[in-house]
Amino acid sequence: MKTILLTGGNGFIGRNICESFLMEKYNILFPSSRELNLSNENSVDDYFEQHAVDIVIHAAVKPCHRNAKDLSNLFYTNTRMFFNLERHKHEYEKMLVLGSGAIYDMRYYRPKMSEEEWTAYIPSDEHGYCKYVCEKVIENSANIYDLRIFGIYGKYEDYAIRFISNAICKTLFDFPITIKQNRKFDYLYVKDLMPILDWFVENTPQHHSYNITPDVSISLLDLALIVKDISGKDLPVYIHQDGVGLEYSGDNARLKSEYTDLRFTSIYAGVKELYSWYENCMEQLDRNLLLTDK
Repeated sequence: MKTILLTGGNGFIGRNICESFLMEKYNILFPSSRELNLSNENSVDDYFEQHAVDIVIHAAVKPCHRNAKDLSNLFYTNTRMFFNLERHKHEYEKMLVLGSGAIYDMRYYRPKMSEEEWTAYIPSDEHGYCKYVCEKVIENSANIYDLRIFGIYGKYEDYAIRFISNAICKTLFDFPITIKQNRKFDYLYVKDLMPILDWFVENTPQHHSYNITPDVSISLLDLALIVKDISGKDLPVYIHQDGVGLEYSGDNARLKSEYTDLRFTSIYAGVKELYSWYENCMEQLDRNLLLTDK
């Protein structure tokens, strides 16, 4: 049984990993930030000295989303966490970095970006630039792989700002669904990430970067209509800005050429399952978080 060090175990993706079949298949260590301070070199060194690790799944990140409480030192913290783990690369078999489509630079998104296009522009935003800098090392490494996730949804995400969960929760409280501007996304159901991670743990990839995206992109408006249909409620959908924004999607041909058994949950089935989950824990939701769009 391989031992996996999972960083960010208390985050959205980390919590889903800890509830997946991966927990039974592998010995997964998911230390808290008190047990392992990733931005502190000595803390990381001590952890590797005390624990034998076969695989690192690096899911921890200092967030920069609209609901983030602290936007200071984003670049320093996130690059420091990566390089503190990278410097121990000879002590583990491989590291899987949960990356982002932000590496392609949000100013120049086009449908189905290919992995090689990350070099075309230097991202202007701090989050994308951080991914860009780390990729310079990943591409020339022997055992580090960048799994570029675009849109992803599922339980434990921040329903105050994440569109699919936000739309679901609004319908549960009979609020209208709101869209800042319609655009297309690649939305991966978080459960579909688990067999992908399993494949990367068990196999030796041919490349160092992969777009982790579903086959079909979908617009926010179409997602809103799916949520409405599942809810059975005739609630309005408001779009605040005219036009269609740049599509945020990636070409998954490289991933599918190696992981030939790859399957994706249909967006309707995934949203329906997530709707049921929120419905069952509705008493834990804070309706006040849905009153203002961030």
